[in-house]
Amino acid sequence: MSNEIRIRAAHRQGITDLRVLIRHPMETGNRKDSGGRNIPEHFIRTVTLRLNGVLLTRLHWGPGVSRDPLFGMRLQQARPGDRIEVLWIDNLGNQGSETAVVAEQK
Repeated sequence: MSNEIRIRAAHRQGITDLRVLIRHPMETGNRKDSGGRNIPEHFIRTVTLRLNGVLLTRLHWGPGVSRDPLFGMRLQQARPGDRIEVLWIDNLGNQGSETAVVAEQK
């Protein structure tokens, strides 16, 4: 599942910029297919971020988040060489995860 999540974590001047892209259809359940049938809901419910195995944050999402969500944040506690893990679980029970190492940016 490594192609479903892309993580960039770059440390510069005491701050780590984290960017995460999750490839997911994020269907609301309100659209119809070409035959007029409803496309069922299919969206990410939770995204968990861990820094060196310790829970950093847990995000709770719903069907209002766009397809292939991209989000970012700045972390003061992350340092070069630290490991950031991202795990998502959707409303159908599917899940994906990826880990990245914080890189020093000059």
